[in-house]
Amino acid sequence: MKRQLILENGDVFIGEGFGSEKDMNGEVVFNTGMTGYQEILSDPSYCAQIVTLTYPLIGNYGMNRDDFESIKPSIHGLIVREHAEFPSNWRNEETLDSYLKATDIPGLSGIDTRKLTRIIRNYGTLKGKICNMDVDVNHIVEQLKATVLPTDQVKRVSTKDAYPSPGRGHKVVLVDFGMKHGILRELNARGCDVIVVPHNITADEVLRLNPDGIMLSNGPGDPEDVPEAIEMIRGIVGKIPLFGICLGHQLFALACGAGTEKMKFGHRGSNHPVKDLTTGHVAITSQNHGYTVKSDTIDATELEITHVALNDGTIEGLRHKTLPAFTVQYHPEASPGPEDANPLFDNFLQMINTEKKEGASTCQNA
Repeated sequence: MKRQLILENGDVFIGEGFGSEKDMNGEVVFNTGMTGYQEILSDPSYCAQIVTLTYPLIGNYGMNRDDFESIKPSIHGLIVREHAEFPSNWRNEETLDSYLKATDIPGLSGIDTRKLTRIIRNYGTLKGKICNMDVDVNHIVEQLKATVLPTDQVKRVSTKDAYPSPGRGHKVVLVDFGMKHGILRELNARGCDVIVVPHNITADEVLRLNPDGIMLSNGPGDPEDVPEAIEMIRGIVGKIPLFGICLGHQLFALACGAGTEKMKFGHRGSNHPVKDLTTGHVAITSQNHGYTVKSDTIDATELEITHVALNDGTIEGLRHKTLPAFTVQYHPEASPGPEDANPLFDNFLQMINTEKKEGASTCQNA
Protein backbone atom coordinates (compact mmCIF):
# COMPACT_ATOMS: atom_id res chain seq x y z
CA MET A 1 0.00 0.00 0.00
CA LYS A 2 1.31 3.43 -0.94
CA ARG A 3 2.05 5.66 2.04
CA GLN A 4 4.03 8.83 2.51
CA LEU A 5 6.35 10.73 4.80
CA ILE A 6 5.53 14.45 5.07
CA LEU A 7 8.15 16.77 6.58
CA GLU A 8 7.51 20.10 8.26
CA ASN A 9 9.54 21.87 5.55
CA GLY A 10 7.05 20.65 2.91
CA ASP A 11 9.08 17.81 1.42
CA VAL A 12 7.12 14.63 0.69
CA PHE A 13 8.45 11.10 0.17
CA ILE A 14 6.10 8.47 -1.27
CA GLY A 15 6.84 4.77 -0.77
CA GLU A 16 5.38 1.43 0.27
CA GLY A 17 4.00 1.02 3.74
CA PHE A 18 4.85 -2.01 5.86
CA GLY A 19 4.37 -2.87 9.50
CA SER A 20 1.53 -0.98 11.18
CA GLU A 21 -0.88 1.07 9.08
CA LYS A 22 -1.33 3.75 11.74
CA ASP A 23 -0.42 7.38 11.16
CA MET A 24 2.43 8.58 13.35
CA ASN A 25 4.25 11.85 14.04
CA GLY A 26 7.83 12.08 15.24
CA GLU A 27 11.20 13.79 15.01
CA VAL A 28 12.88 12.41 11.88
CA VAL A 29 16.51 11.37 12.40
CA PHE A 30 18.98 9.11 10.59
CA ASN A 31 21.27 6.27 11.67
CA THR A 32 24.35 5.30 9.66
CA GLY A 33 24.85 1.78 11.03
CA MET A 34 25.12 -1.05 8.49
CA THR A 35 23.64 -3.63 10.87
CA GLY A 36 21.74 -3.63 14.15
CA TYR A 37 18.26 -2.58 13.09
CA GLN A 38 16.71 -4.80 15.80
CA GLU A 39 18.69 -3.05 18.54
CA ILE A 40 17.87 0.34 17.01
CA LEU A 41 14.14 -0.44 16.96
CA SER A 42 14.21 -1.42 20.63
CA ASP A 43 16.55 1.31 21.91
CA PRO A 44 14.52 3.53 24.31
CA SER A 45 16.67 6.52 23.31
CA TYR A 46 14.65 6.65 20.07
CA CYS A 47 11.43 7.38 21.97
CA ALA A 48 9.08 9.52 19.82
CA GLN A 49 11.46 9.54 16.83
CA ILE A 50 11.07 8.29 13.26
CA VAL A 51 14.38 6.69 12.29
CA THR A 52 15.79 6.64 8.77
CA LEU A 53 18.37 3.92 8.15
CA THR A 54 21.00 4.94 5.60
CA TYR A 55 22.09 1.37 4.82
CA PRO A 56 19.94 0.37 1.81
CA LEU A 57 18.80 -3.18 2.68
CA ILE A 58 17.06 -3.69 6.02
CA GLY A 59 15.40 -6.81 7.41
CA ASN A 60 17.57 -9.31 5.56
CA TYR A 61 18.53 -11.28 8.70
CA GLY A 62 15.10 -11.04 10.32
CA MET A 63 14.31 -10.65 14.00
CA ASN A 64 15.29 -12.92 16.91
CA ARG A 65 14.65 -13.19 20.63
CA ASP A 66 18.19 -12.33 21.78
CA ASP A 67 19.00 -8.89 20.36
CA PHE A 68 16.32 -6.68 21.91
CA GLU A 69 17.41 -3.69 24.00
CA SER A 70 14.01 -3.22 25.66
CA ILE A 71 10.81 -5.20 26.07
CA LYS A 72 8.54 -2.62 24.47
CA PRO A 73 9.85 -0.42 21.64
CA SER A 74 9.15 3.32 21.84
CA ILE A 75 10.27 4.33 18.34
CA HIS A 76 7.55 6.08 16.29
CA GLY A 77 8.46 4.84 12.83
CA LEU A 78 11.08 3.24 10.57
CA ILE A 79 12.12 4.42 7.10
CA VAL A 80 14.25 2.28 4.78
CA ARG A 81 15.32 2.13 1.15
CA GLU A 82 14.55 -1.55 0.69
CA HIS A 83 12.63 -3.82 3.06
CA ALA A 84 13.58 -7.50 2.88
CA GLU A 85 10.38 -9.54 2.98
CA PHE A 86 12.13 -12.93 3.08
CA PRO A 87 15.03 -12.88 5.56
CA SER A 88 17.67 -15.60 5.56
CA ASN A 89 19.61 -16.25 8.75
CA TRP A 90 19.87 -19.17 11.16
CA ARG A 91 18.79 -16.92 14.06
CA ASN A 92 15.75 -15.53 12.27
CA GLU A 93 12.43 -16.07 14.07
CA GLU A 94 10.15 -13.55 12.35
CA THR A 95 10.24 -10.89 9.68
CA LEU A 96 10.75 -7.20 10.31
CA ASP A 97 7.29 -6.57 8.85
CA SER A 98 5.56 -8.98 11.25
CA TYR A 99 7.41 -7.50 14.23
CA LEU A 100 6.39 -3.96 13.31
CA LYS A 101 2.79 -5.10 12.88
CA ALA A 102 2.82 -6.80 16.29
CA THR A 103 4.26 -3.72 18.00
CA ASP A 104 2.10 -1.22 16.06
CA ILE A 105 5.03 0.66 14.51
CA PRO A 106 4.63 2.02 10.96
CA GLY A 107 7.34 1.47 8.37
CA LEU A 108 7.97 3.06 4.98
CA SER A 109 10.19 1.61 2.25
CA GLY A 110 11.09 2.39 -1.34
CA ILE A 111 12.10 6.02 -0.86
CA ASP A 112 15.41 7.77 -1.51
CA THR A 113 16.92 7.61 1.97
CA ARG A 114 20.09 9.35 0.72
CA LYS A 115 18.05 12.41 -0.26
CA LEU A 116 16.16 12.35 3.03
CA THR A 117 19.43 12.13 4.98
CA ARG A 118 20.87 15.09 3.05
CA ILE A 119 17.77 17.14 3.88
CA ILE A 120 18.18 16.36 7.59
CA ARG A 121 21.89 17.24 7.43
CA ASN A 122 20.98 20.53 5.76
CA TYR A 123 17.97 21.59 7.85
CA GLY A 124 18.72 19.62 11.02
CA THR A 125 16.28 17.14 12.52
CA LEU A 126 12.73 17.78 11.29
CA LYS A 127 9.27 16.87 12.49
CA GLY A 128 7.52 14.48 10.16
CA LYS A 129 4.49 12.24 9.76
CA ILE A 130 4.05 8.80 8.20
CA CYS A 131 0.49 8.67 6.83
CA ASN A 132 -1.79 7.48 4.03
CA MET A 133 -2.14 9.17 0.67
CA ASP A 134 -5.63 10.60 1.26
CA VAL A 135 -4.53 13.60 3.33
CA ASP A 136 -4.12 17.30 2.59
CA VAL A 137 -0.34 17.72 2.53
CA ASN A 138 -0.46 21.46 3.21
CA HIS A 139 -2.70 20.88 6.22
CA ILE A 140 -0.31 18.23 7.60
CA VAL A 141 2.66 20.59 7.10
CA GLU A 142 0.90 23.30 9.10
CA GLN A 143 0.05 20.77 11.82
CA LEU A 144 3.68 19.65 12.00
CA LYS A 145 4.94 23.22 12.27
CA ALA A 146 2.58 23.79 15.19
CA THR A 147 3.41 20.50 16.90
CA VAL A 148 5.50 20.74 20.06
CA LEU A 149 7.84 17.79 20.50
CA PRO A 150 7.40 15.86 23.77
CA THR A 151 9.59 16.61 26.77
CA ASP A 152 8.63 13.62 28.93
CA GLN A 153 10.41 10.85 27.03
CA VAL A 154 12.52 9.74 30.01
CA LYS A 155 9.40 9.41 32.15
CA ARG A 156 7.79 7.32 29.41
CA VAL A 157 10.60 4.79 29.09
CA SER A 158 12.09 4.59 32.60
CA THR A 159 11.08 1.77 34.91
CA LYS A 160 8.36 2.76 37.37
CA ASP A 161 9.67 0.58 40.20
CA ALA A 162 13.10 -0.56 41.31
CA TYR A 163 14.06 -4.19 40.66
CA PRO A 164 17.16 -6.34 41.26
CA SER A 165 19.40 -8.18 38.83
CA PRO A 166 21.31 -10.24 41.40
CA GLY A 167 25.00 -11.03 41.40
CA ARG A 168 27.79 -11.80 43.89
CA GLY A 169 30.08 -8.89 43.08
CA HIS A 170 29.97 -5.15 43.60
CA LYS A 171 26.56 -3.64 44.31
CA VAL A 172 25.75 -1.15 41.55
CA VAL A 173 22.72 1.15 41.37
CA LEU A 174 21.78 1.55 37.70
CA VAL A 175 19.56 4.60 37.14
CA ASP A 176 17.20 3.87 34.25
CA PHE A 177 16.73 6.94 32.05
CA GLY A 178 15.92 4.68 29.10
CA MET A 179 18.40 1.91 29.75
CA LYS A 180 19.50 -0.42 27.00
CA HIS A 181 19.61 -4.02 28.20
CA GLY A 182 23.18 -4.23 26.91
CA ILE A 183 24.35 -2.08 29.83
CA LEU A 184 22.74 -4.42 32.32
CA ARG A 185 24.20 -7.44 30.51
CA GLU A 186 27.72 -6.03 30.77
CA LEU A 187 27.38 -5.42 34.52
CA ASN A 188 25.89 -8.88 35.06
CA ALA A 189 28.69 -10.47 33.02
CA ARG A 190 31.13 -8.99 35.55
CA GLY A 191 29.22 -10.42 38.47
CA CYS A 192 27.74 -7.14 39.68
CA ASP A 193 24.77 -7.14 42.04
CA VAL A 194 22.63 -4.59 40.19
CA ILE A 195 19.59 -2.67 41.38
CA VAL A 196 17.80 -0.89 38.54
CA VAL A 197 15.99 2.22 39.79
CA PRO A 198 13.61 4.83 38.27
CA HIS A 199 14.80 8.10 36.78
CA ASN A 200 13.30 10.17 39.62
CA ILE A 201 15.07 8.43 42.51
CA THR A 202 16.50 10.89 45.05
CA ALA A 203 20.07 11.07 46.32
CA ASP A 204 18.94 9.98 49.79
CA GLU A 205 17.20 6.93 48.33
CA VAL A 206 20.33 6.00 46.38
CA LEU A 207 22.56 6.34 49.44
CA ARG A 208 20.15 4.27 51.51
CA LEU A 209 20.80 1.35 49.15
CA ASN A 210 24.48 1.54 50.19
CA PRO A 211 25.88 0.81 46.71
CA ASP A 212 29.54 0.42 45.77
CA GLY A 213 28.95 2.41 42.58
CA ILE A 214 26.28 4.14 40.55
CA MET A 215 25.74 4.02 36.80
CA LEU A 216 23.72 6.61 34.88
CA SER A 217 22.17 5.05 31.79
CA ASN A 218 21.44 6.33 28.31
CA GLY A 219 18.04 7.78 27.50
CA PRO A 220 16.04 9.99 25.14
CA GLY A 221 15.51 13.71 24.83
CA ASP A 222 16.91 16.91 26.29
CA PRO A 223 18.85 16.44 29.57
CA GLU A 224 17.48 19.75 30.85
CA ASP A 225 14.02 18.11 30.86
CA VAL A 226 15.12 15.85 33.73
CA PRO A 227 15.90 18.36 36.55
CA GLU A 228 15.19 15.82 39.28
CA ALA A 229 18.03 13.64 37.98
CA ILE A 230 20.44 16.59 37.94
CA GLU A 231 19.60 17.29 41.58
CA MET A 232 20.09 13.62 42.49
CA ILE A 233 23.51 13.51 40.83
CA ARG A 234 24.63 16.61 42.73
CA GLY A 235 23.75 14.80 45.93
CA ILE A 236 25.83 11.68 45.23
CA VAL A 237 28.91 12.93 43.32
CA GLY A 238 31.95 12.27 45.48
CA LYS A 239 30.08 9.89 47.78
CA ILE A 240 29.82 6.96 45.36
CA PRO A 241 31.99 6.11 42.31
CA LEU A 242 30.01 7.13 39.22
CA PHE A 243 29.96 6.11 35.57
CA GLY A 244 27.59 7.77 33.10
CA ILE A 245 26.66 6.84 29.52
CA CYS A 246 25.07 9.10 26.87
CA LEU A 247 22.19 10.96 28.58
CA GLY A 248 23.84 10.04 31.89
CA HIS A 249 26.98 11.82 30.63
CA GLN A 250 25.00 14.96 29.82
CA LEU A 251 23.14 14.94 33.14
CA PHE A 252 26.45 14.57 35.01
CA ALA A 253 27.85 17.57 33.12
CA LEU A 254 24.82 19.68 34.02
CA ALA A 255 25.03 18.61 37.66
CA CYS A 256 28.67 19.76 37.75
CA GLY A 257 27.90 23.19 36.28
CA ALA A 258 28.52 22.67 32.55
CA GLY A 259 25.97 23.36 29.81
CA THR A 260 24.39 21.34 27.01
CA GLU A 261 22.89 22.20 23.63
CA LYS A 262 20.99 20.51 20.83
CA MET A 263 23.04 19.35 17.86
CA LYS A 264 21.98 20.02 14.28
CA PHE A 265 21.40 16.36 13.43
CA GLY A 266 23.16 14.44 16.20
CA HIS A 267 25.32 11.32 16.20
CA ARG A 268 23.49 8.08 15.42
CA GLY A 269 25.33 5.03 14.14
CA SER A 270 27.97 2.44 14.92
CA ASN A 271 30.93 3.95 13.07
CA HIS A 272 31.86 7.13 14.99
CA PRO A 273 35.60 7.58 15.73
CA VAL A 274 36.43 8.91 19.20
CA LYS A 275 39.89 9.88 20.46
CA ASP A 276 41.04 9.29 24.03
CA LEU A 277 43.01 12.44 24.86
CA THR A 278 44.96 10.66 27.60
CA THR A 279 46.32 7.79 25.52
CA GLY A 280 45.84 9.01 21.95
CA HIS A 281 43.95 5.80 21.19
CA VAL A 282 41.07 6.02 18.70
CA ALA A 283 38.00 3.82 19.16
CA ILE A 284 35.17 3.25 16.70
CA THR A 285 32.01 3.69 18.73
CA SER A 286 28.26 3.23 18.73
CA GLN A 287 26.33 6.45 19.32
CA ASN A 288 22.78 7.73 19.57
CA HIS A 289 22.31 11.28 20.83
CA GLY A 290 20.95 14.62 19.70
CA TYR A 291 22.45 16.79 22.47
CA THR A 292 26.03 17.50 23.47
CA VAL A 293 27.97 19.10 26.31
CA LYS A 294 29.15 22.61 25.40
CA SER A 295 32.94 22.81 25.33
CA ASP A 296 33.08 26.44 26.37
CA THR A 297 31.35 25.68 29.68
CA ILE A 298 33.90 23.15 30.98
CA ASP A 299 36.57 25.58 32.20
CA ALA A 300 34.29 26.94 34.91
CA THR A 301 33.77 23.45 36.38
CA GLU A 302 35.85 20.78 38.10
CA LEU A 303 35.59 18.61 34.99
CA GLU A 304 38.15 17.78 32.34
CA ILE A 305 37.58 16.53 28.81
CA THR A 306 38.88 13.00 28.25
CA HIS A 307 37.49 12.09 24.81
CA VAL A 308 36.50 13.98 21.65
CA ALA A 309 34.70 13.04 18.43
CA LEU A 310 37.08 13.10 15.49
CA ASN A 311 34.33 13.98 12.99
CA ASP A 312 33.24 17.26 14.59
CA GLY A 313 35.32 17.80 17.75
CA THR A 314 32.41 17.53 20.18
CA ILE A 315 32.94 16.25 23.72
CA GLU A 316 32.72 12.47 24.06
CA GLY A 317 34.06 11.94 27.58
CA LEU A 318 34.46 13.75 30.90
CA ARG A 319 36.17 13.07 34.20
CA HIS A 320 35.95 14.88 37.53
CA LYS A 321 39.35 16.30 38.48
CA THR A 322 39.22 15.23 42.14
CA LEU A 323 36.25 12.88 42.64
CA PRO A 324 35.69 9.28 41.42
CA ALA A 325 33.41 9.98 38.48
CA PHE A 326 33.71 9.70 34.69
CA THR A 327 31.29 9.61 31.79
CA VAL A 328 31.19 9.00 28.04
CA GLN A 329 28.81 10.21 25.37
CA TYR A 330 29.01 7.00 23.32
CA HIS A 331 27.81 3.45 24.07
CA PRO A 332 30.53 1.10 25.39
CA GLU A 333 28.03 -1.79 25.61
CA ALA A 334 27.92 -1.64 21.78
CA SER A 335 24.44 -3.00 21.11
CA PRO A 336 24.69 -2.66 18.17
CA GLY A 337 28.18 -1.63 17.24
CA PRO A 338 31.89 -2.31 17.73
CA GLU A 339 33.23 -3.39 21.12
CA ASP A 340 36.28 -1.09 21.16
CA ALA A 341 35.05 0.79 24.24
CA ASN A 342 33.83 -2.21 26.24
CA PRO A 343 36.76 -2.07 28.73
CA LEU A 344 35.21 1.09 30.22
CA PHE A 345 33.03 -1.20 32.33
CA ASP A 346 36.21 -2.73 33.74
CA ASN A 347 37.56 0.77 34.40
CA PHE A 348 34.41 1.52 36.39
CA LEU A 349 34.86 -1.57 38.56
CA GLN A 350 38.55 -0.77 39.03
CA MET A 351 37.55 2.69 40.24
CA ILE A 352 35.21 1.06 42.76
CA ASN A 353 38.04 -1.23 43.96
CA THR A 354 40.39 1.75 44.34
CA GLU A 355 37.85 3.71 46.37
CA LYS A 356 37.22 0.72 48.62
CA LYS A 357 40.94 0.25 49.27
CA GLU A 358 41.44 3.93 50.01
CA GLY A 359 38.42 3.88 52.32
CA ALA A 360 39.75 0.84 54.17
CA SER A 361 43.16 2.47 54.49
CA THR A 362 41.63 5.61 55.94
CA CYS A 363 39.69 3.58 58.52
CA GLN A 364 42.84 1.67 59.57
CA ASN A 365 44.80 4.90 60.03
CA ALA A 366 42.05 6.60 61.99
